[in-house]
Amino acid sequence: MDASASPPAPAPGLPPAPAPVSRIRRLAAPAGAMAVVVAAFGYVAAVDPNEPGHYPVCPMLRFTGVFCPGCGGLRSAYAFAHGDLTTALGANALAVVGYVVFAAVWLLWAVRASRGRPVRIGLAPVHWWGVGTVLLVFSVVRNLPFGSALAP
Repeated sequence: MDASASPPAPAPGLPPAPAPVSRIRRLAAPAGAMAVVVAAFGYVAAVDPNEPGHYPVCPMLRFTGVFCPGCGGLRSAYAFAHGDLTTALGANALAVVGYVVFAAVWLLWAVRASRGRPVRIGLAPVHWWGVGTVLLVFSVVRNLPFGSALAP
């Protein structure tokens, strides 16, 4: 056997270099996540949440009579999946904003994964507090008489 045909040994004390990952393998996680979202939207599009008995009632609404930030989310997803943006916004405007934010983040993830770069979305605590504040204000306003347009 010719000694020159064997691959060179790694330098002493250094780990071997990782093998390059194919583009298809890098896109597996974003594609899998999108497949789950498409399947969920497909199910909601096929099983109308406006007909009683298909989905459980929101426990917060059932026990307190108060709309939570997610109330109307399934009806919003149903309308969104059927291309009725006006009805989707009327059912839960915050959910529609969430769909758009998810699409933007997913697109960023897919592009960076295809280029072999990690996605780093570092949100400072102040951003998380901001998200919580928006959810709280949305919940309070949609339960007040002047915010009835935000109620599902």
